[in-house]
Amino acid sequence: MISQATVILVVLAAAHANPDNYGPVYSSGPIPYGFNYAVNDAYKGTNFGQSEKSDGNSLWGSYTVALPDGRKQTVDYTADHGRGFVAKVSFSGKAQHPKVSGPAVVFPQNGGGYH
Repeated sequence: MISQATVILVVLAAAHANPDNYGPVYSSGPIPYGFNYAVNDAYKGTNFGQSEKSDGNSLWGSYTVALPDGRKQTVDYTADHGRGFVAKVSFSGKAQHPKVSGPAVVFPQNGGGYH
């Protein structure tokens, strides 16, 4: 029991003395990044995408989606530790609704309901 405790303490001391055993330590701060993607499937009517960039302290980006009513929704955003997440939502196009509807739904009045 004492020898197991001694081995554990030696391993912990060695790991504490050399923290690089746990992987790289980024002392230079956050890493800047950028990405984007887009999906446009005309058969299914799916159309959306996003792009985002960061300098390591702040980020900014935009995403779009085609709405079922025919409009395109765009969200432009920024985020940082001072102002938090700030988004601006905009729409382009005109909403289109079907002019022809299906048959009226009729419910029986007497004798046709659930009991």
